[in-house]
Order: sequence, then structure tokens, then C-alpha cells
Amino acid sequence: MNLPIEPNMRITLNFSLALDTGDEVDSNFGQDPVTFVMGDGSLLPGFERRLLGMRAGDEAEFRIPPDEGFGTPQDDNIQEIPRREFDEESPLEAGMLFSFADAAGGEVPGMVIAVAEDSVKVDFNHPLSGRTIHFRVRIARVEPAELH
Repeated sequence: MNLPIEPNMRITLNFSLALDTGDEVDSNFGQDPVTFVMGDGSLLPGFERRLLGMRAGDEAEFRIPPDEGFGTPQDDNIQEIPRREFDEESPLEAGMLFSFADAAGGEVPGMVIAVAEDSVKVDFNHPLSGRTIHFRVRIARVEPAELH
């Protein structure tokens, strides 16, 4: 039976994400498809919403604006961090990506955007925030999640 994608269904698919420039950001085409349950947080809601109603064998391409994808950059996600917080030996320059501990003990990526003598300006916005994403999918399987 060829079920349509609905909430709480187990979906197996191949996907790619590309920018307006055509640059591919991520893709698993040519590899094994990935499996997730609709609504489990694996995909952003703006991406999931576009899959509803698709069936195994379907292919589609969607244009996802920033407000439905990775959000828009927030000024309060740009922070000045004292230079002493970084290893004295490490050369710092704009464009470098670091992993920082957040308040909950998790890790958050941040990109250096400016380096001064005693401080480093770091952008904690998602690297794809503010970008329109071209989301291409090929659905391999759709099944009720309870089967597993």
C-alpha cells in the first residue's frame, strides 16, 4: 500500500539542500536514504510541511524562505568574547568556526567575524540563517511509525 506522508509516519528519503547560487550545502543522493518520523524534530517544520501528502516514489523540489527554514539572523546572536577565552597560541581570523559550550552544557557553533586586540566578535546565528534553501527530495518509503 502506498501511504501518503502524514504526521507520525516513518519516512525514508534522499534529500539535498542548495542555496540560490546553486551551491549544494548538503546531500545524501547517491547514498543510502535517511529515515525519520514526521514530527520528531529531525527536519525543520517548514521542510516537513512540504512533504505532507507525498508518497513513496515521489520526487519534488521546494524553495524554502528563511522564515520557514533556518530563520533570519538576530543581532543578539552576535557576541563579543574576551580574547583571553581563546587559546593564546591560536591564530584567530574572520571565518573560523569554533564550538562553544552553551548554558545547558551542549555545544553551539560560532563563527569569528572580527578580531580585536582584546576581544573577538562571534556570530552564533545558524550559518544558513537568512538564506533561501532549495530543498530537493525523493521519497523511498512511507510507513506507520508504530511498525518499528
